[in-house]
Amino acid sequence: MSIAVVTSNKSSIRNKFKNLNLINSHAIVFSARKGLKPKIFYDFAEAIKMPEKILAGIINLSSRTISNYKEQQKLLEPVHSEHLLKLISLFEKGENIFGNIDEFNYWLRKPFWNSQQTPLDWISTPGGVDLLMEELDKLAQGYPV
Repeated sequence: MSIAVVTSNKSSIRNKFKNLNLINSHAIVFSARKGLKPKIFYDFAEAIKMPEKILAGIINLSSRTISNYKEQQKLLEPVHSEHLLKLISLFEKGENIFGNIDEFNYWLRKPFWNSQQTPLDWISTPGGVDLLMEELDKLAQGYPV
């Protein structure tokens, strides 16, 4: 007798950020131009198990600046909003491919391309995030990365 267990990951990135329009680059840029609430930054940091100070540095802000935006009820600037949306999209895809955030975080810290660099080294620019999205697509199709 076999028992099938179906689990629902209610805390997945996709479920947490389902109200964001991340279907393609055009939608991301359109949303970013409006600016994002700092709450999205904090929710994302928690969801991916990354300290806020590190995530802030990745999107080229200080954690204090984001805290000030939150206190003043200011939206993030479009350039930072775009980077954050691309990161959310990347982590959503990574979670989908690897099965959970912990496995994806492990992959981000593992050296690749026959170098000392890790995928995590590339996420500090939106272009680097785009490059990693392409690498995840290849990985999903069975190509070694």
